[in-house]
Amino acid sequence: MLTAKETRDSFKNFFESKGHQIVPSAPMVIKDDPTLMFTNAGMNQFKDIILGNHPAKYHRVADSQKCLRVSGKHNDLEEVGHDTYHHTMFEMLGNWSFGDYFKKEAIDWAWEYLVKVLKLNPELLYASVFEGNPEEGLERDNEAAGYWEQYLPKDQIINGNKHDNFWEMGDTGPCGPCSEIHIDLRSAEERAQVPGRDLVNNDHPQVVEIWNLVFMEYNRKADGHLESLPAKVIDTGMGFERLCMALQGKTSNYDTDVFQPILKVIAQIAGTEYGINEQNDIAMRVIADHIRTIAFSITDGQLPSNAKAGYVIRRILRRAVRYGYTFLGQKQAFMYKLLPVLIESMGEAYPELISQKGLIEKVIKEEEESFLHTLETGIRLLDKTMADTKASGKKEISGKDAFTLYDTFGFPLDLTELILRENGMTVNNEEFTTEMEQQKSRARNAAVVETGDWIILKEGTTEFVGYDYTESETAILRYRQMKQKNQTLYQIVLDSTPFYAESGGQVGDTGVLVSEFETIEVIDTKKENNLSVHITKKLPTHLEAPMMACVDTDKRAACAANHSATHLLDEALREVLGNHIEQKGSLVTPDSLRFDFSHFQKVTDEEIRQVEHLANAKIRANIPLTEYRSMPVAEAKELGAIALFGEKYGDEVRVIKFGSSVEFCGGTHVPATGSIGMVKIISESSVAAGVRRIEAYTGAKVEEMLDTVQDTLNELKALFNNTPDLGIAIRKFIDENAGLKKQVEEYMKEKEAAFKSKLLKNIQEVNGIKVIKFCAPLPAETVKNIAFQLRGEITENLFFVAGSSDAGKPMLTVMLSDNLVAGGLKAGNLVKEAAKLIQGGGGGQPHFATAGGKDADGLNAAVEKVLELAGI
Repeated sequence: MLTAKETRDSFKNFFESKGHQIVPSAPMVIKDDPTLMFTNAGMNQFKDIILGNHPAKYHRVADSQKCLRVSGKHNDLEEVGHDTYHHTMFEMLGNWSFGDYFKKEAIDWAWEYLVKVLKLNPELLYASVFEGNPEEGLERDNEAAGYWEQYLPKDQIINGNKHDNFWEMGDTGPCGPCSEIHIDLRSAEERAQVPGRDLVNNDHPQVVEIWNLVFMEYNRKADGHLESLPAKVIDTGMGFERLCMALQGKTSNYDTDVFQPILKVIAQIAGTEYGINEQNDIAMRVIADHIRTIAFSITDGQLPSNAKAGYVIRRILRRAVRYGYTFLGQKQAFMYKLLPVLIESMGEAYPELISQKGLIEKVIKEEEESFLHTLETGIRLLDKTMADTKASGKKEISGKDAFTLYDTFGFPLDLTELILRENGMTVNNEEFTTEMEQQKSRARNAAVVETGDWIILKEGTTEFVGYDYTESETAILRYRQMKQKNQTLYQIVLDSTPFYAESGGQVGDTGVLVSEFETIEVIDTKKENNLSVHITKKLPTHLEAPMMACVDTDKRAACAANHSATHLLDEALREVLGNHIEQKGSLVTPDSLRFDFSHFQKVTDEEIRQVEHLANAKIRANIPLTEYRSMPVAEAKELGAIALFGEKYGDEVRVIKFGSSVEFCGGTHVPATGSIGMVKIISESSVAAGVRRIEAYTGAKVEEMLDTVQDTLNELKALFNNTPDLGIAIRKFIDENAGLKKQVEEYMKEKEAAFKSKLLKNIQEVNGIKVIKFCAPLPAETVKNIAFQLRGEITENLFFVAGSSDAGKPMLTVMLSDNLVAGGLKAGNLVKEAAKLIQGGGGGQPHFATAGGKDADGLNAAVEKVLELAGI
């Protein structure tokens, strides 16, 4: 029986023997594709080749790709843990052909690998082929069916509909029929009762798809019609976990050696065993699946957060914590303890898990602790909601209340339902669903981007000349319209461009496209599937006219200075804080730079200063840029170049070197460090557990900041008669102010005591109630102090009402003794009604309440109104 590791290696070895280049997995978190947050299929890293934006370096490729499916049309999250074969993070084994072999070879090799190499029983295999679609003029895929008939009886070849057997990259783009391979893992008795062909694509847990062979031969346009692709593509994807299940004779992915080691550790932590209690088993499967997703996301540079991809990761982590909390009794953080067994299982194939172990543990532990606190808060709120609902004679809480718990506190609906069931109550699911749909609709409307088809003026690819030039002669290759948030913009692709497209943390260039007829402003430059896209507010009227592409050189120079400064700061941070420092993100704009890095405590002011001094020394040294445009990646690593985790690097890379600072980088940089001028760190903060952030200025922005600081100091000195030692003068002022404040406090205490004595002498007794009332210009705090002092001295039948004003703001105050409250009087009700006479409102406790207002002239009437309402 092959282990998971042996299976992964056998796949790569087989396709290497068939002339395929074995490439490493791309990061699971996608940075330069606006249409995707995560790699959800093996083909994602090859989209630019499939779309024709970039030539294929290898025409045959194979790999094992880590994938994540939790959003969009590929959303398996709710099934995870409840069945035996859905996952969030999974590995996809795949082989590709870019304009080389097609259906015959793909089918022949799939059969050879599964049956000849892996020895799977051919009687258990089924192949589905596209049945055709008359509406689109598509016939049945008889070609694929014919190849399958060489290996399988016709009753094991099944027609599949468009949903199952016509693969599309998205609403537009490359697509084509596909042929899925399914396997029947049921017992012989079950197979004898119901044939496997009747269960294909019917969500049976033991009759599952293991391999999908996609034959891309069409391109779907925005209007829905299909065009033939100039170069046909083979794109296959095989679920690694499902393959291991089939090879290891299991009926659940979770019973294989991919998950069993993790499940055993979870069971040990929870003091239980896997396989005894179904609900506990579901919880353990959820946690075993989700720990993989979370750990790999963090290694690829995506930390949990409240936005976009970070929110998805946080949601997955919280789902796992919630299952542990509810079903396994885990009231303390526990998931971070699973990292050692995950590394033992997958660290050899993915060494980034090993190098990032400390960061992953710290981030997960902090996120767990935070959410456990949120869970406790949510349970208290739910307890109050249940009490209020029961008090009104109902047993069903509103869906709006349940949605508030979900949306504001991350409190899952199923947990709400579980707690309600334990208390004999239910939730209005219809209302909850309505609220959820409204929220989704708002999110969709905010994020929707409509793009038209590319209008191709001429074929070709873009040559980027921006490392050497800020202007270049160019022509438009293609363009399309884009609508976003009720704004119409245009995307333009040029045959040659000096514009740097946003990537690697550096924002895109702006500038102009100039022809003899007009000047078009470029407001941004983005990278989409390796395509540099220039965004404009209008199209040129003469689309085919030659033009000059001109970058805004001031912004470019400022960006370059900030980008080069991040490299110097990165090196200085490692020198001051230690070699554990690793970049976790950056943002480079013309105005400032931001640099995130792994570090487990606050960077002190002294350390910040050391970092600045080291970086500025390199700037003063005016170290020239040494640039390697196309260096083999192995040579770059030998040179000591620092790579960023979560980035996908090809066989050849660009390396930027300023003296001893050597990094992989695709951004724009200064010709020598002296051009940076100076760097000044303006803030240091925490981004997440184990990740710190510095923000900094360079060049002219430092001058502007220093000018502001100098102006502020001059103003302060002027306030202190231009004293030569401002620090001593300010400290003396603070000490004097503290002394005066103490004197004022003592005076106010004396005034309070004198005023209180006066009030005690003027108590009015009405029907046994001791009434103290007054109107006076006193601070609210003074009135409150007097009221509480009197309540301490007069323990029964005290009715205190005061109208006061401070700086023209009126305040009404009522204090009652406990026996008057027990008799039915409520201070809050009294001030709330009487405050209308001072054009205000307020409230408080039954024994003490206050109300503010706008009309001080109404204070006397408000005081009398309080007495009237109390019947005094």
